[in-house]
Amino acid sequence: MKCILLCAGYATRLFPLTENFPKALLTIGNRPLLDYILDEVNTIDEVSDIFVVTNNRYYNHFEKWAKEKNNNKPIKVINDHTTSNDDRLGAIGDIMYVINENNIQDDLLIIAGDNLFTYKLKDVVNFYKEKNKTVLCAKELNDINLLKRFAVAKVDENNKVIDLVEKPSNPESNLGVYATYIYPKEIIKYFDEYKNEGNNMDSPGHFPQYLYKKEDVYVYKFDGECYDVGTHETLKEVNEIYSKK
Repeated sequence: MKCILLCAGYATRLFPLTENFPKALLTIGNRPLLDYILDEVNTIDEVSDIFVVTNNRYYNHFEKWAKEKNNNKPIKVINDHTTSNDDRLGAIGDIMYVINENNIQDDLLIIAGDNLFTYKLKDVVNFYKEKNKTVLCAKELNDINLLKRFAVAKVDENNKVIDLVEKPSNPESNLGVYATYIYPKEIIKYFDEYKNEGNNMDSPGHFPQYLYKKEDVYVYKFDGECYDVGTHETLKEVNEIYSKK
């Protein structure tokens, strides 16, 4: 299994903090945000390599971070060579870039580099091994306005996805999907198909919305929290929480 950490967005909502510094390396409770994700990835024996995909503006920051980490699993920083929000590849474009540049033919664990979560990745991977199919992480949310910002899934009694809509105007479920995904290697072929059909390459939730109509996709319902650190308000909130830990 290969792990891809998505860190190529330009985080314009966090300017000026992120104008020349990556969101995923902002300090949360005296540690870079990405360190918390790396801690969890390191617990997964199946993961052999970690790829951090970023853009040209932030590349040197991540290279410095990776060298200083001296991690027990190899970390490779990938520059997608974009320079602004206008020419970005989008999350799905970045996933494809990493796959193609490194000839990846393994199962994929994909995580957004700005998601700070308290659930255990080991539990997600164990659920994946049980299903041996694509797994999405989701939580029951009761705030309709919050759900409108997520991919929202409907599942059957076995937690298999029967409907999935990215950022619905009228959510038909309370299951909000967060940006942690596990894809079997057999799914990789669908990325090219997805792109060639002219689909949205930006938000990572668009791909499973496409995929569940072709292959079985399951939801792992987690307890605990997952913070999408995308605004100054959320950054302040998580800093207050993690500074007390």
